[in-house]
Amino acid sequence: MTLSLLRNAASALAIAGLVAPAAPVLAQSDAQSSNTYSAPQDFTGIVEAKSPAVVGIAAKGVVGPPPRLRDMPPLPFGTPEPQQPREGTAMGSGFIIDGEGHIVTNNHVVEGANEIEILLQDGETRAATIVGTDPATDIAVLKLEDTSDLTTVSWGDSDALQPGAWTIAIGSPFGLGGTVTVGVLSATSRDIRSGPYDDFLQTDASINSGNSGGPLFNTAGEVIGVNTAIFSPSGGNVGIGFAVPASTAEDVVEQLISNGTVERGFIGISLQGIDENLAEALELENADGAIVIGVEPGSPAASAGLQEGDVLLSLDGEPIEDPRSLTRRVGELAPDTTISLQLKRDGETQSVELTLAQRESSSNPDGGEGPAVDSGVRMGVGLTAIPETVRRELGLDEGIGVMVQNVAPGSAAAEAGLAQGDIITKAGSNDITNPQDLVDAWKAAVENEKPLLVRIVRNNRSLFVAVDPAQAAEQ
Repeated sequence: MTLSLLRNAASALAIAGLVAPAAPVLAQSDAQSSNTYSAPQDFTGIVEAKSPAVVGIAAKGVVGPPPRLRDMPPLPFGTPEPQQPREGTAMGSGFIIDGEGHIVTNNHVVEGANEIEILLQDGETRAATIVGTDPATDIAVLKLEDTSDLTTVSWGDSDALQPGAWTIAIGSPFGLGGTVTVGVLSATSRDIRSGPYDDFLQTDASINSGNSGGPLFNTAGEVIGVNTAIFSPSGGNVGIGFAVPASTAEDVVEQLISNGTVERGFIGISLQGIDENLAEALELENADGAIVIGVEPGSPAASAGLQEGDVLLSLDGEPIEDPRSLTRRVGELAPDTTISLQLKRDGETQSVELTLAQRESSSNPDGGEGPAVDSGVRMGVGLTAIPETVRRELGLDEGIGVMVQNVAPGSAAAEAGLAQGDIITKAGSNDITNPQDLVDAWKAAVENEKPLLVRIVRNNRSLFVAVDPAQAAEQ
């Protein structure tokens, strides 16, 4: 199986432009509330009314293959991505959301572009610039230079959707502008391990390369998702497509338009999920919540006195389901927001208050909030503090070593054989006492174009692995 982003190469088909506009006559269902999803006789009214707001995007200057989604699950990948076009142009889709000419698309469609051309439905082309991007959710906002005669679309309520609801995708798969596909919502809240804020809608509407950034509509003609990725053994549609829900995308878009960036709260902890056995051992009523397994020095969590072994139960009175849900909820809050966490420590329930900091781009909250090693040429490993119980069990000296929290498939770290749970104690000739030590060692290896010799502890045994920057450069 391959989990692919949906940008595709430009072709003669893309140059022909999108289909000609028709008179915007809405089907009866378009007047329905966004909470009503009964099937109309057909979807022609919605398509006629909304297609003029859907655009093709030609991003010029993009080099190398499209990036794969980060932190994908360890599946047998290997199917090649669509090849880059000869002229260095990548194609995607987008949609216009206001009269000021703002266009929503995916970050991976325009990442690395030095010139962006928008293909309107009537075949006209217009220039656009990037307003802001958010790689964490794969959302980008562009702005047309010419804002005359625009058709726009509005956001719908993606939280109101239930599996089985009709979904309509419009975009430019393989450069075939104005393509409409219809299916049902297959599932909600999918975590495909593309990043810390995964909460995807899954649809069986046909999604293919070039649909990236295009809208997913409900039967009221409202955008309830931004088409982003597919599972596929061949790179083509097999009925499993994923869209960023409007509940996530709308907030990100608003921040990008207002500030050019997205601000997210940060606690400074690494987390572990709870299973039934742990819940019983910890005398919890159920397996909800998250266990703190690491506290970053100087972080809001450290200042508030959070400790390893604390079981976080609720945030501002709302129950915490698991580490992923806590990460998403904290990320939705602005820095400097004061929150209250209810936790269980040594069998006693208590509450602590802390003020969120600003999440830096180096933070990597995949099931926690440990930093990731990325010095331009990606090593592809996320790190966290070593739990004291593990340190005592392995007999590690105090202050030595960091634990591998996650490894990005296909990265230099993965190619070298590093795995979750490995303890890194030395890089080159230097002891590793904190994540920054490894970052510095990796930067030096990249600059010297030499593999980095890393000493790890795995299953109570010491091993050496060589992490080669050349492997990262090939990704």
